[in-house]
Amino acid sequence: MVKRQILLHYAYLGAILIKGFDGALETLTGITLAITGPQRFYGWVIRFTAPELTGHHPALHAIRSGATRLAEASHEFVLFYLLVHGFLKLGIVVALLWRGGRLVFPIAALILAAFVVYMSWHLSMRWSGWVLSFALFDLLTLALVLNEWRNTSRNVNS
Repeated sequence: MVKRQILLHYAYLGAILIKGFDGALETLTGITLAITGPQRFYGWVIRFTAPELTGHHPALHAIRSGATRLAEASHEFVLFYLLVHGFLKLGIVVALLWRGGRLVFPIAALILAAFVVYMSWHLSMRWSGWVLSFALFDLLTLALVLNEWRNTSRNVNS
């Protein structure tokens, strides 16, 4: 039983660190997009994911497609989403890793649940394997956060 809890704690830490990296990447992308604009951002993405340099990897193709759609459409929502979503993720990660108190767990759980609900709604409108994978990862992270909260509360009450 103790070994399982240790394994779950390490899984929790791993998921939180991945969330932090993802949040930092989203925030950095949002800031870069805000400073440079969508056309220049599109040019950088195309240059860094050039097929002759990287081959025809599906993830790189998805990144190029996203940059193309961003350059062709309104980017205000994407900019808002990247910045808000990135800052929220970073806030959750910092608070959870610094053990910001028992109150941080329900707040983090609420935010993660809202991410899952939003992505589920998005999936109901338009299917995306990427969105599904992010929603499932957020659901796993939510479960790990709730488990950590339960264990932390149990240790405090003991």
